[in-house]
Amino acid sequence: MIRFKPGAPRWVPSRFRSRALTLAVPTAWGAVAVTYRMACPLAHDDALGARLVSSAVMCTVVMGVVMHVRRRLLDELRRARRIADAAQSVVLRPPPPRVDGLAVAAVHLSADRGARIGGDLYEVVATEHGVRAVIGDVRGHGLGAARTVAAVLGSFREAAHDEAELAGVLRRLERAMARHLRERARTDADPAGTGPDGEEFVTVLLLEILPAGEVRALNCGHPWPHLLTGSGAEPLARADPLPPLGPFPLPADLPAVACPRLRPGEALVLHTDGAEEARDAEGRFFPLRDVLTEAAREQPLTAQSVRRRVLTALLRHTTDPPQDDVALLILRNERPARPAASRLRSGVRTAAADRGPSDHLQFPA
Repeated sequence: MIRFKPGAPRWVPSRFRSRALTLAVPTAWGAVAVTYRMACPLAHDDALGARLVSSAVMCTVVMGVVMHVRRRLLDELRRARRIADAAQSVVLRPPPPRVDGLAVAAVHLSADRGARIGGDLYEVVATEHGVRAVIGDVRGHGLGAARTVAAVLGSFREAAHDEAELAGVLRRLERAMARHLRERARTDADPAGTGPDGEEFVTVLLLEILPAGEVRALNCGHPWPHLLTGSGAEPLARADPLPPLGPFPLPADLPAVACPRLRPGEALVLHTDGAEEARDAEGRFFPLRDVLTEAAREQPLTAQSVRRRVLTALLRHTTDPPQDDVALLILRNERPARPAASRLRSGVRTAAADRGPSDHLQFPA
């Protein structure tokens, strides 16, 4: 009878049972080999037939042990993959298919063959301030960048709901990144784990999509998204980005960039630089904009169809695994179109709010 001490873990017997089963099979095969060697007369016979039998017995024993070890290693690999999938679902969780009238699709490809978590991040949430999305790219890839991804995403998921202005969200991300770097510096010999100089940074793009389709953005060193309309794909903006988070402080003033309106039926494609910099066997870059133009002309245009077309073309372009992590986040406006009069009233209210209480709007007679 097994007695547990107070506070002792209840999984100890099952753990011992698992270890016993692990050792039982090699022990049994070893016992077969020893018994044959000690008790079987053929083991001591020098005749050719007896030697062949002895060799066959030893080969069977060795193969039995090898197959057992192989099965145990495969079990451990499956268990590690399940743990990695669970960790990814917490850190880089799949977005919901719809967020406040926007259809959402995402994909992430890790540059590390055995890793499910890389250095890219994305998230989209519905808040009282509008739909807010983030996409980012940590320097480096693989498990070394996973902690930075967790720090940035954890801060965004809180700040997106708490901060009324997009600049406030970015300030929170900057503080979270600085705090993360200080903690890494205290615990790691190489704080970044990404290079000999130990410098770590993350590029970040923040988007805010209001109910009427207005889009505002703050960009810290990240590629601009593409706006997909019926005629093709164009960069959402061309403004110079802010510096990435980490090496340099952000400026005191953080005005959000006003971007073209996301109209019903149109889509935004957010991506990391791993998509643009993917190369084929001859060293040619992946033509992301051309692929997005083809996807924009496909009818019906859906978030899933854009993701499928880009991912298929990317995997066909790069025969080998990508050299850098790749992340895509597609947002398609599926909200019903509002009447023209309603849009006009909304535009007047927005302009009045932007001008402030001391300004006046003048209309022609």
